[in-house]
Amino acid sequence: MKNNFSKYQVATAIAILFHAIGLIGILFFDRSFFIQSTAMNLLLMFGLLIYTQDSPRYHFWLFMVLCIVVGIGIEIIGTQTGYLFGDYRYGTVLGPSVAAVPLIIGVNWFIIIYCSGISIHTILSGMIDRLQAHSGGPKQLLKTISIVIDGATLAVFFDWLMEPVAVKLGYWTWLANGEIPFYNYVCWFVVSVLLLLLFQKLPFPKKNKFAVHLFLIQIMFFLILRTLL
Repeated sequence: MKNNFSKYQVATAIAILFHAIGLIGILFFDRSFFIQSTAMNLLLMFGLLIYTQDSPRYHFWLFMVLCIVVGIGIEIIGTQTGYLFGDYRYGTVLGPSVAAVPLIIGVNWFIIIYCSGISIHTILSGMIDRLQAHSGGPKQLLKTISIVIDGATLAVFFDWLMEPVAVKLGYWTWLANGEIPFYNYVCWFVVSVLLLLLFQKLPFPKKNKFAVHLFLIQIMFFLILRTLL
């Protein structure tokens, strides 16, 4: 009997495989090799998100490019001035940089914002549609506010989970006393709200099962590393 796997299943299997290999390698083998492979892993996940996006046309590409450009831009401002996020510096393990900010960080911003938006959209859309069917009212406004605020909160939670692990792996370093400032999370929330507002307003398909799966895989990846490192 022939098995037909969907593109979401194929992408999820690849993501699980590579994150599992990275997790085992960091915890039990040559940590430096797997840390140096982080950028390649992010590029692979980036490619899989594009592969699984339904009808990736103009508005999707526009959102993707804006996330990458805004992400790199605010990180340059942040590292050069300390006005955004706090006083921090990137290491050298994430690959080629511009103004001391690794280019892959822009891709990472897209992955986090896109996956947060898709995940919250998937969870809330059905609930809000059912609620509005019974009560009426401004369904689109309620949906936009819910997805933007809840998605930004989810993105901040992911950053909170990732931060200590990223520091231990040498992705970046917090200066001064080495503590992660609360201001970092405030700025993350504000930037995430703006990007998720674009996500919600631009008319491209917002259903991608792999994006939800990838977000859960990455949460588990960083949760395990945060616990065991």
